[in-house]
Amino acid sequence: MTDRAPHVPVLLGPLLAAVAPVSGTWIDGTFGAGGYARGLLEAGADRVIGIDRDPLAHEMAQGWIGDYGDRLELVADNFANMDAHATQVDGVVLDLGVSSMQLDRAERGFSFQKDGPLDMRMEQQGESAAELVKRLDETQLADILYTYGEERASRRIAKAIVRARGEAPIETTARLSSIVEACLPRPKPGQSHPATRSFQALRIAVNDEYGALWRGLMAAERALRPGGALAVVTFHSVEDRMVKRFLQARTGRLGSVSRHAPEAEVDTPRFAAVTRKAVGADDAELAVNPRSRSARLRVARRTEAQPGEVGADLISMPQLRGKS
Repeated sequence: MTDRAPHVPVLLGPLLAAVAPVSGTWIDGTFGAGGYARGLLEAGADRVIGIDRDPLAHEMAQGWIGDYGDRLELVADNFANMDAHATQVDGVVLDLGVSSMQLDRAERGFSFQKDGPLDMRMEQQGESAAELVKRLDETQLADILYTYGEERASRRIAKAIVRARGEAPIETTARLSSIVEACLPRPKPGQSHPATRSFQALRIAVNDEYGALWRGLMAAERALRPGGALAVVTFHSVEDRMVKRFLQARTGRLGSVSRHAPEAEVDTPRFAAVTRKAVGADDAELAVNPRSRSARLRVARRTEAQPGEVGADLISMPQLRGKS
């Protein structure tokens, strides 16, 4: 095989260990630079179906996917639709959030560290972040910043954005970053950039990432055969709580969302937990890949039960705030 290699993905070793032995057909629902797909193929998967909504992922893969022949198939779609492309698969892998290949390209507008157009669209179509910032009123902006970014200064930042766009349209990442920075204290050593949460929130809103995640988890349930593995890597707390809550519901361990509420009715388990708690990176991985610091892995296996339905109330945002 060639070494024209996509990067080694976060938590690949723990993921492969948790789902071993790897065989049969797998879906890599967030193909990106192809690191998980390569890892699965080299660990023993007969075939991997890679799904990605970003045209850049497909463009970048053309230089190396031929090395795997018909063992690797690439599909242009959102992973929320994965069961339209395959069923009775042996495993599904999801690596959520934005990839380094997207962050590194200033013209994509994902990063506050690189000045470029305020875009953030993964599919490179639809409403951009600049258009969203222009259209929403102050309350709507504050709600997005608080709900999707867990930004405590959401109202202050939203007010500053509305005031700034009254002077001139906010069309670049640098301008938005400077507006947010002016609203917050200078970060101490080791703290994240002040614009981190705001950029995360807008990106999630632009791409409907939470909606796609919930639909994708349900699609994975429908796509997996009994005994098939679901492995999900998250990078921030709300995503991790969504995955945790889904798996609690589908393994029959949901219980009550509050000590004042009655226990939830236990449904027939559709999954059995493999990792009881989220798995993080070890010291060796942290040393070579600082991005892995916030990564969390959860793994479960499908039971014999038929796929079912889950109510959207399971992911209401107030219930998803707090500790994972």
